[in-house]
Amino acid sequence: MDALDLLVNRRSASRLSEPAPAGEALENIIRAGMRAPDHGTLQPWRFIIVEGEGRERFSQLLEKCARDDDMEQKAIDKAQKSPFRAPMIITVVAHCEAHHKVPRWEQVVSAGCAVMAMQMAAQAQGFNGIWRSGPWTDHAAVREAFGCREQDAIVGFLYLGTPQLKSSTTVLPPDHAPFVRYF
Repeated sequence: MDALDLLVNRRSASRLSEPAPAGEALENIIRAGMRAPDHGTLQPWRFIIVEGEGRERFSQLLEKCARDDDMEQKAIDKAQKSPFRAPMIITVVAHCEAHHKVPRWEQVVSAGCAVMAMQMAAQAQGFNGIWRSGPWTDHAAVREAFGCREQDAIVGFLYLGTPQLKSSTTVLPPDHAPFVRYF
């Protein structure tokens, strides 16, 4: 797949099934994440792979968090089911360090770039995924489960697998003119 074609036609896939990336394909995805822009070569990211029994443990964690937070039953059910939307989830944590040249926000953005690179690498190999965030990224129990320190941030959960649906519709590229100006 041509890199430019991949980038300008990128689409997330939310309906994912087995197989998940494994072996060399997964290694390529991780290597792509490691090549994200990285001012100061801080490597401000950690990738935690959730698959197999890990999805069950993640499900139990989210269900417990939802119950502890007195959420409605519908939200508890959604939390419990969410880790099963894909056969693999890669939790990406911005592992931030105090640095005189690289502020925390830049380290978080760098980890976000890693997520984008990983999703593109998955898609280039015939897989796909969707980058999800939401309130679980800031939940204290979820942050603790993924080894976050106070200065760290979960930038997202990258759900990966094989797309269930092959998109037959063409999405027209948005008019970029309203978003661009010259200085």
